Amino acid sequence: MEANYVFVIAVGIGIVAGLRAMTAPALVSWAAHLGWRGLQGTPLAFMGSTIAVAVFSVGAIGEYVNDKLPKTASRTAPPQFIARIIMGGLCGACLCLSAGQSWLVGAVLGAIGAVIGTLGGYQARTRLVKDLNVKDIFVAIPEDLVAIGLAYFLVSPR
Repeated sequence: MEANYVFVIAVGIGIVAGLRAMTAPALVSWAAHLGWRGLQGTPLAFMGSTIAVAVFSVGAIGEYVNDKLPKTASRTAPPQFIARIIMGGLCGACLCLSAGQSWLVGAVLGAIGAVIGTLGGYQARTRLVKDLNVKDIFVAIPEDLVAIGLAYFLVSPR
């Protein structure tokens, strides 16, 4: 896979992690598990394990539910923001490594994407709720679907 293309994918999966921290690793782990993204024999091979698929998938489902609760902390709060950067970095590293590119460059690009996704997603969601004068859930659910769809697009076989 061409380096520039995979670098864009690394930023993209980071953006997904910024929108939904657990969606990115859930779909990356499924992609590795299904053989769409080859991580066998690499330090990140664990991402394709059944345990990783289960943990990240349950985490993603839990995040979709938790995100809709009124007392959920903002994605820009330090612990949530840091988790998104870490997950974006991990997923960016996985996608670059699976394409024969530098895992370190992928980690940095994924982390940058996570910052973009976190801050951009926060601004988009809060502004849409205000401008459309709707309950948060009417923007949150489409945001879930965008994150899932974008992640699938980024990790699916070409």
